[in-house]
Amino acid sequence: MTHATPASFTIRRLRVNEAAASIEALADVLIDCVEGGASVSFMQPLPREKALAFWQSVAEGVARNERVLLVAEDADGAIVGTVQLITAMPENQPHRAEVAKMLVHRRARKQGLAQRLMTAVEAAACDEGKTVLVLDTATGGDAERLYERANWRRAGMVPNYALMPDGAYCSTTFFYKQL
Repeated sequence: MTHATPASFTIRRLRVNEAAASIEALADVLIDCVEGGASVSFMQPLPREKALAFWQSVAEGVARNERVLLVAEDADGAIVGTVQLITAMPENQPHRAEVAKMLVHRRARKQGLAQRLMTAVEAAACDEGKTVLVLDTATGGDAERLYERANWRRAGMVPNYALMPDGAYCSTTFFYKQL
């Protein structure tokens, strides 16, 4: 299997109709990540119907202008990664957003794609007028190192905060970034 070069990936924001039309492909990425052991709110095995329902709700959030949905596509136009910016915040936090569901299909990893998605989501946050971003991730994983390299600041860690897809407890580290 040949790997794409980082330049062969395109990262773009999906608008309302595109988000709804991409649910199947996004479900494929989510299922692959959960099968690969990513702690992203779902347990193994992740039924396709549940993954589709999740992405349907995300598409609805995009339609309500509560989320920004970014995708990474390979040279063939297949979605191989995604990240969201949750912009719907309480009225006393109009300057803040949450980065969520940073996912890269296993076949597209180790090519700088996650870093490019993070750069793109930060740019999208600036476009949306957001100046404070927050996120959380499983402690000790590759994503934690990615966020540190991208100059995110560690806010703290909560032991046994969530479950891994196989049911084991995992700690969660919270990060923030001032833009």
